[in-house]
Amino acid sequence: MTFFETLQSETSAERDALLAVPIIGRALAGDIHHEEYAAFLVQAYHHVKHTVPLLMATGARLPESREWLREAIAKYIEEELGHQEWILNDLEACGYQREQARRSEPALATELMVSYAWDTVTRLDPVGFFGMVHVLEGTSVRIAGQAADRIRAALGLPKQAFSYLYSHGALDQQHVEFFERLMNRLDEPADQRAVIHSARVFYRLYADVFRSIDRAQARALAA
Repeated sequence: MTFFETLQSETSAERDALLAVPIIGRALAGDIHHEEYAAFLVQAYHHVKHTVPLLMATGARLPESREWLREAIAKYIEEELGHQEWILNDLEACGYQREQARRSEPALATELMVSYAWDTVTRLDPVGFFGMVHVLEGTSVRIAGQAADRIRAALGLPKQAFSYLYSHGALDQQHVEFFERLMNRLDEPADQRAVIHSARVFYRLYADVFRSIDRAQARALAA
């Protein structure tokens, strides 16, 4: 069994728990309110804006023996630049004020997930950050495109209100294949344990982000 297969197996319970969060099931069924979709985008903005800084910090903390991994991080950075602005574009297309969203405060669940990501990179093992990559990109591949189709049909919103979900459904499919190859090169047991542990935690934290989505968060941003 490859390490990527082990990672999938060892985190399956946490993955299933995330996908069982009610709002995800409702989104995939097209049973979602306009304000819930906007609230999801606001929380996505508040964690996606940390992706590039976290990748930079991870690369800076890797030892010389992980130079191949640092080179991979450089590719991730190039592809992730500016994605938080896509989310603000989507919010604007939904009728919300982008600058108010930019200045808004994240939900506690989102703040805790971001804080754990920074703690992993700066205090624990920077390789553990790939547990977050596994959770976010793997989840996008599974549900982003389908959710976008169902939400768009249910709410009658224009396609330009879904650039984040549509792009990540397709882009993250390529990333997951790239990620699988990277993980299968990790041969140090300590690095493997760090990725598995952080993935388990991030599945739980990301589930809490979805549970925290509140329609009131979006009402305050209405244009």
